[in-house]
Formats: sequence, C-alpha cells, structure tokens
Amino acid sequence: MAVGGVGTSLLLMVGIMVTVGLCRRLTRRRLRSHQRLYTFLLEMFSTFQICACTNELCLLGNVEPKPHTALTLTYGFTVLHGLTLAGSTCNPCGTLQPMWAGGVSVKTGGLKIAAQFVAAVLARAFMHFIWSLEMAEPHFGALSQRCSNPMQTTEMQAFCIELLFSVVFQLTVLRVESVNPKYKVHLIALLITMLVYAGGNLTGAIFNPALAFSLHANCFYDKFLSYSLVYWIAPSLGTILVAFIWDEILPRIS
Repeated sequence: MAVGGVGTSLLLMVGIMVTVGLCRRLTRRRLRSHQRLYTFLLEMFSTFQICACTNELCLLGNVEPKPHTALTLTYGFTVLHGLTLAGSTCNPCGTLQPMWAGGVSVKTGGLKIAAQFVAAVLARAFMHFIWSLEMAEPHFGALSQRCSNPMQTTEMQAFCIELLFSVVFQLTVLRVESVNPKYKVHLIALLITMLVYAGGNLTGAIFNPALAFSLHANCFYDKFLSYSLVYWIAPSLGTILVAFIWDEILPRIS
C-alpha cells in the first residue's frame, strides 16, 4: 500500500477528531441546560469518533511492516481518543458497570447506550460514503466486502475470548481510576494494543458491542445469533462479572 494512501487515511481520521471536538465544544456551550439532549449528543459524538476512526484503521491492517504498523496506529489513536474524549465511555459495557454499581441511573445509562448504537450506525454510514468517493488507495474495493468474518475460531472460543478481554479491560479501568489522567490514558492504550495483538487475529479483540456492530454490521445481518452472542452478550457478561466482583466480593475480603 502506498504511503500516500496511508497519509490520506490518517488525515481523514484527524479531520474526524477535529470535527467531533468542535461538535462536543458547541454542545457544552449551547446545550448544558438541556441535560438529556446534552448527555445524548456528547456520548453520540464521542462514540462516532471511535467507530469512524476504527473503521478506517481496519483498512490499514495490512500495511507493512505487519503487525507493527497496525499496532502502532492502534496505540497512537487510542491515546488520542482518551485525551480528546474525556468523560465519555463510548462503550455500552463501560456504561453498564456504573449502572450496576448505582452510580448512573437506568434512564441515563439507557440514554447513553442508545446514543452509542446510534453513533455506531451513523459512523458506518458516513465511512461507507467516504469510501465510495475512493479518495485513497485503502478505500478501493472497501465497499465490495460483505462480512469480513472476524471470528477465526470456534464460536465458543470466540465467546470466551471476548468475555475474558472484557473482564481484563474493565478491571484495569477500575484499577487505574486514581492514576493521573495523563498516565492513565497511556496505560489503557497499551492494554488495548496488547489485547488486539493477543486476540485480534481470532475475534478482532473488540469487547465493545457498539463498535462491533459498526465494524461488522453485515456479519450481524448474516449470523445474528452467533455475532450477538460473541460481541454483545460475552463482553456484557464480563462487565457484569467485574462489577459484581468489585462491589460485592472484594470489599468483603479486603
């Protein structure tokens, strides 16, 4: 793949991040008094950024040298997302955890989860429009792909991998809550990069139901039960398990 094509993709992702940043700033200035709309739009814009950029990153997975380039981009953009999207979870599992703990009401949590899935659909539609313009080499033929079959193992193994990764990720997020934000974002980015390296070739290592739907909507259409089990139920169960251990078990043994 030509360097120019990669550069165009990187500029596109930076442009998305700048635009989302402006939208979030405008939302904070104009809509803070309308709490529900304010909450919905902030979460939607943030999740849109994650989903749109990850859709584009997936096209760069075969850039040489492999897998170093893809992992470096994963780490770099995860850091940028963490720095620019402070206060947003962008992940239904990240919303479930405080809902379970009682820190977020069911109504607010449901609103955020709805915003995340709306953003997932909008991001996919937007990226398909961009790819149809074929502005860069990575976009050529991107729309001709149907289900990309991210599950390269058995359904049970894929379920266990996504559940395990969700447990590891959510436990780490809880454990580093007290860490200085400028260090925490790098720790989280490093963890995500390691999980992608460990399981990316088996399930994609997504552990985010909204992102999974944005990346692999065609697969959900073709094999809904299998993909909802692996990419929605498994990470959600992992999150609930972490919340139960963190709030019910650890306080009793500490």
